[in-house]
Amino acid sequence: MTDAVSRLTPTAIMLLALLHEDDMHTYEMVRLLRERRADRMIALTHGTIYHTVARLERQGHIAEVGSDRAGNRPERTTYTLTDAGDTALLVWIRRELVSIDDPERFRIALTEAHNLGRDEVIALLDARREGLAASLNAHRSARETAIAHGSHPQFLIEVHRQAALLAADIAWLDEAVEFIRRPDTVWGVVDIPVTDRYLAQRESART
Repeated sequence: MTDAVSRLTPTAIMLLALLHEDDMHTYEMVRLLRERRADRMIALTHGTIYHTVARLERQGHIAEVGSDRAGNRPERTTYTLTDAGDTALLVWIRRELVSIDDPERFRIALTEAHNLGRDEVIALLDARREGLAASLNAHRSARETAIAHGSHPQFLIEVHRQAALLAADIAWLDEAVEFIRRPDTVWGVVDIPVTDRYLAQRESART
C-alpha cells in the first residue's frame, strides 16, 4: 500500500519544485514549465495544472499568499510551499532517485535532484547504481542459464536488450556522478547565479 508521498504525481512534484524556488501564481508555473520544456515529461494543459494546484492546496502542500489583478486579466492567486509540501517534495525525490522500477518517475526525480544537497544526491545515485548492477547481473545470469538448459537465444532477445539498457544506464550514471562531484559544477537552487536571463524568464512568465 502506497503512502501519501508516493501517490504524488510527477506533475505535482514539478509544481512543488517550482514553489521551492519562489512563490508563484499558477499562470507563471505553466509558463515556466513550458519554457523549461517540461512538456517532454508531463502533460502541460491548463486543466491538468490547475486541477493539480487545487489538489495540492487541499492536501496542505501549498497555500495561498495573495492575489492580484492587472488590467483586464483574471485575478491571479499566488501560492507558497508549506513545510509539509517541502518535506513531501524532498522525500519523493529521495525515493525515486534510488528506485529502479519506474524510469519515468526517475526522470522527474533527476530533473529535480538539485533540490537536494550535492553529497546526498551522489550517495543516492550510488545506491541506485548498486540496484542497477544487481539487476544487470540477474538478467545476464538468467539468460546464460536458460541458454545452457537448451533455450534458443532468439526467445531471450528481450532479456538481452534489457541487460544492454541496464549496462548503458550504469555507464551514464557513472558519468553523471562525476559531473555532479566536480567542484566547478553549479549545484542547487541557491547556487544558481541570478542572471538577467533568469530574471527575464521569470518576468516573461508572470505577464
